[in-house]
Amino acid sequence: MVPQMPDRNGDERHTRDTRDSRDTERRRKRALFLRELDEARELRDRVQPRRARAARMRQQMRMRTFRW
Repeated sequence: MVPQMPDRNGDERHTRDTRDSRDTERRRKRALFLRELDEARELRDRVQPRRARAARMRQQMRMRTFRW
């Protein structure tokens, strides 16, 4: 009886499918995190308008003085 070689194409396909599903899951979690972060920033800006305005002004100054 001749021993059978393992199906390498099946293994590679399984690895690629697993990697794709992990990438998809990572992107989904990242998108959720970024949405929640944006919501938290908006809430903070509504709750602390003076501090939010000062932060926007600082950001504008940083952008004006940034050298390309």
